[in-house]
Amino acid sequence: MLTRRVIVCLDVKGGRVVKGVNFVGLRDVGDPVALATRYELEGADEITFLDISASSEERATLLDVARRTAERLFIPLTIGGGVRTAEDVARALRAGADKVSLNSAAVSDPSVLTAAADRFGAQCVVASIDAKKNAAGVYKVWVKGGREETPLEAVAWAQECVERGAGEILLTSIDRDGARTGYDLEITRAVASAVNVPVIASGGAGTAQHLVDAVQQAHADAVLVAGILHDGLTTVQQLKRVMRDAGLVVRDSSTLGAAA
Repeated sequence: MLTRRVIVCLDVKGGRVVKGVNFVGLRDVGDPVALATRYELEGADEITFLDISASSEERATLLDVARRTAERLFIPLTIGGGVRTAEDVARALRAGADKVSLNSAAVSDPSVLTAAADRFGAQCVVASIDAKKNAAGVYKVWVKGGREETPLEAVAWAQECVERGAGEILLTSIDRDGARTGYDLEITRAVASAVNVPVIASGGAGTAQHLVDAVQQAHADAVLVAGILHDGLTTVQQLKRVMRDAGLVVRDSSTLGAAA
């Protein structure tokens, strides 16, 4: 059976980890390097850094944060935000990232996905999609940190991203982000059924059962978690215990940290 990953997301703004609800109302929750190290010890399978203001404010990705974090981590690190070209992807990989996430830049110029995949391999390229259901019940793609709606429909855009070279889809529900009411199973299931690469469910985790539902009901390959960990409501070990009890295969957290 496929091993399901628990990925911890650290939204970074101004060099600090922040968290909000529906992409707004941000509050400071800590230092990115320290938190990444802590979550690895707790059993996270991967860490994702998203510089949530880089695209809108035209700032570079937090390469220094990535570099300092990569020096400590043994698990994969993904960084995103402000990545606009294949050369930006190269800089991020040289800084220690294992994968690079592209969102706004891919919408503006989809060829960047192909260029990055051709140079570094599809396994390094993550298409990050922020989706929100409109009044007509259609899931539209939003960019610029959830500030700007596009004409793109989320499932069709996910398919195009894969066709252009993305090796993974990070799918975030803006409606559920920070609400802790569970992942949006409808859009997650739709995207997972439409593409042949791993889909990461993001936005809405409030309990361990939500992670189980995302995998069992929406067919997500991985689940992304943030706020409930930052606020100390649970731990990665506790989340994985519930997933394992539900019959899902997850990596054993007890073996982590041995290399350190």
